[in-house]
Amino acid sequence: MSDLLERLRARGWRLTAQRRVVAEVLDGDHVHLTADEVHTRAAGRLPEISRATVYNTLGELVTLGEVVEVATDGRAKRYDPNADRPHQHLVCSGCGTIRDVHPQGDPLAALPDGQRFGFTVSSAEVTYRGLCPDCAPRA
Repeated sequence: MSDLLERLRARGWRLTAQRRVVAEVLDGDHVHLTADEVHTRAAGRLPEISRATVYNTLGELVTLGEVVEVATDGRAKRYDPNADRPHQHLVCSGCGTIRDVHPQGDPLAALPDGQRFGFTVSSAEVTYRGLCPDCAPRA
């Protein structure tokens, strides 16, 4: 499980009922929901929560660096609560499912000095693509 709620409490972020339910919906491993999915799940727990509140809360969480926006291939942005743990993503080219993966090695080290063009590289994002078991052709 991600520790999103614990991190937000430690920051002193005011957890209103609406903010708490958005954070609860996002909390967990391999959670990469769209804003609409967050709203649907949040409304299941707190029916009066508005779509605008969900969007505003997601924006605040991204600004705080507690949630990362993940955009893939023109699909709706998804929100990843595991911003505090380095990881990469494995994306299904069929349905868009996203899983967190932790490959061995340092992706920064994989970029040779001659390919850095004078940049001081501070981070790398690697996305692995393929078909999940549900989308892969059956043998």
